[in-house]
Amino acid sequence: MLQVDHINVYYGAIHAVKDISFYVDEGEIVTLIGANGAGKSTTLQTISGLLRSRTGSIEFLGKPIQNVPASKLVAHGLAQVPEGRRVFQQMTVEENLEMGAFTQANSTIAPNLERVYEQFPRLKERRRQVAGTLSGGEQQMLAMGRALMSNPKLLMLDEPSMGLAHILVDQIFEIIQRLHKAGTTILLVEQNAQMALSVADRGYVLETGRITLTGPGQELLADEAVKKAYLGG
Repeated sequence: MLQVDHINVYYGAIHAVKDISFYVDEGEIVTLIGANGAGKSTTLQTISGLLRSRTGSIEFLGKPIQNVPASKLVAHGLAQVPEGRRVFQQMTVEENLEMGAFTQANSTIAPNLERVYEQFPRLKERRRQVAGTLSGGEQQMLAMGRALMSNPKLLMLDEPSMGLAHILVDQIFEIIQRLHKAGTTILLVEQNAQMALSVADRGYVLETGRITLTGPGQELLADEAVKKAYLGG
């Protein structure tokens, strides 16, 4: 579904992503783990068209997308839930969700809303509430629901557990697993390596902009180097 080959991304003179390559197959959960500054979020932003790679290629569903504007990629079936959630604070929950459907036909909005409310019953309870008054966990659910309104073929999640209490982290990862079982392919960037690898089919470890290790999620969980660096082992 997604093939990333030899991308190099810079912030001015800073080489943030260094010649990385990876892939995501349809139906998988693939996770990128690593410390702050490892290049995880930069990689997602490059895939979604917010940043540009100086080299290499990015293909989505067999077509090159590295020069496609970010605003066009959503209509192609690629949706990103950004780090920090970034909901529209002054809009209601339902207005936020409707914004996620801007590439969709009007006839799909009502049934898509119902599907999102089935996945996130709490959002249905708060559909008329202003988004800025929601808790952090509720805002994360709203950001995920907004992305789902675009009917994505690939959902990219950037640090969904950031800033959340442990019990809410568990809820978010339960939702990620539900979405996966319902047929959504997921690329997950996450600092909580334990949670990310426990749900992932495959994982990639990033260190200072390079992929240093890859393998099935359960194998990486058991890897001594990963334990020592990321799991407190």
